[in-house]
Amino acid sequence: MAGIGFELKKLFNSRGLFASFRAYGYAGVVCTGPMLLGIVLLLGVMYLCDKTGGSRHSRELLVCMITYTLLFSLTVTSFLSMVVTRFIADMLYEEKYDMVLPSFWGSTGIMLVAGGILYGIFLIFSGAGLLDGLLCLWLFGELTVTWNAMSYLTAIKDYRGIMLSFTAAIVITFISGWVLLMLGIPHVEALLIAVAVGYGVMLLWDVILLYQYFPQGEKGAFLFLRWVDQFLPLAFTGFFINIGLFAHLVIMWVGPLQVQVQGLFVGAPYHDVPALVAFLTILVTTVNFVVSVEVNFYPKYKNYYSLFNDKGAVGDITQAGEEMLKVLNVELKYTALKQLLATALAISLGGLLLEYVPLGFNDLMEGYFRTLCVGYGIYAVANTILLLLLYFTDYKGALAASGCFAGGTVLFTVISLFFPRVYYGFGFLTGSAVFFLIAAFRLDYYTKRLPYYILSVQPVVAREKRGKFSRLGFFLSKKLERSQNSEKI
Repeated sequence: MAGIGFELKKLFNSRGLFASFRAYGYAGVVCTGPMLLGIVLLLGVMYLCDKTGGSRHSRELLVCMITYTLLFSLTVTSFLSMVVTRFIADMLYEEKYDMVLPSFWGSTGIMLVAGGILYGIFLIFSGAGLLDGLLCLWLFGELTVTWNAMSYLTAIKDYRGIMLSFTAAIVITFISGWVLLMLGIPHVEALLIAVAVGYGVMLLWDVILLYQYFPQGEKGAFLFLRWVDQFLPLAFTGFFINIGLFAHLVIMWVGPLQVQVQGLFVGAPYHDVPALVAFLTILVTTVNFVVSVEVNFYPKYKNYYSLFNDKGAVGDITQAGEEMLKVLNVELKYTALKQLLATALAISLGGLLLEYVPLGFNDLMEGYFRTLCVGYGIYAVANTILLLLLYFTDYKGALAASGCFAGGTVLFTVISLFFPRVYYGFGFLTGSAVFFLIAAFRLDYYTKRLPYYILSVQPVVAREKRGKFSRLGFFLSKKLERSQNSEKI
């Protein structure tokens, strides 16, 4: 019993459920926030290019370059994003604030080196000019740092700072783009520079906010890699969610809708533009989830698990568990209802509003838009359920659901290519439906057996996993320490 008590104490403290809530409660913002901002800027750049007389080729090339850079940066950061948020939560709980900033630069450095090499190789063979390639690589670096900074800012719940940096990036992108175009710079280069400048301002803003919150530490830049070994399912969960969200776009680029823009830059505008616009409809669920869970669910959640630590009576624990699950079910129903209303509103009014936006919508694109609105709506609710699985530390269930989402969207999108073009959007919709069903069944199964998973599944003796990532962290820490010592000498 003493061993179990020790493990429960550890579980509910720095490495456990209270830290889990802080870490995963805002993972939805980390996952969807970057893409939402990127889509807003991308649509704005398309509008600006069209209104200033840019050619169709310039607009399509610009869209391809920004989209490729955006998706590549999100893919690179997706593997570490959830693990990093968990590491931050643990450090904040343990009041090791001086470990946060070093981990930010350590994780950023790894992403920049690994992603920069891979994306640089692609750009070399992509057919992009030297200037355009350098601008894409510059933008990739900015996006990588910005997305990683968002993981840290959302963990400390600085939403006001994030929104201000979002707004600043959008405004400065439009102003600088307009100025550069008026100076006679070609559309592709001018607007790439404008987007890079806008994200550069956002990057500086976010980094300044981080330095305002956390003290500057000198050690522990690669300590977070131990958390990758400890929470490896989290890393793959984030990666699979990213694959599930964007694989259908990449598959369409090599399908019958493919448009050869320049070199390796290909696209499927008839599918891509409706998909990007439809993605904006999940903003309602993203915001509602963070607010409602923080206000309504967390107090019940905290009370339930606190009773285990405080040696609560069995009757009190049972009653608290029933109250927690009741609130959970209510919040899920409200979340699904709000997303349903948002999706219905987007489908009914979206077609009318899109006629006034110069995005070239036709009947086929409007059909894709309606289908994908439903698909993204289902995804938004399913992702909410997945985050709840993470609250209860059901890493295996979350990994299985996200893996089925990634595999399902890839498989069903490929299958849809053998049907008439009007059915192409149903591949992602079907994959999202599978994701929702698996996540919902798993949450229902897990919560009905919650006391068992809390009391019986936990190991008697706490063990810290050490693997390849821990060894990599140790190696990089030694290299960094030697470099710092040589500089002092």
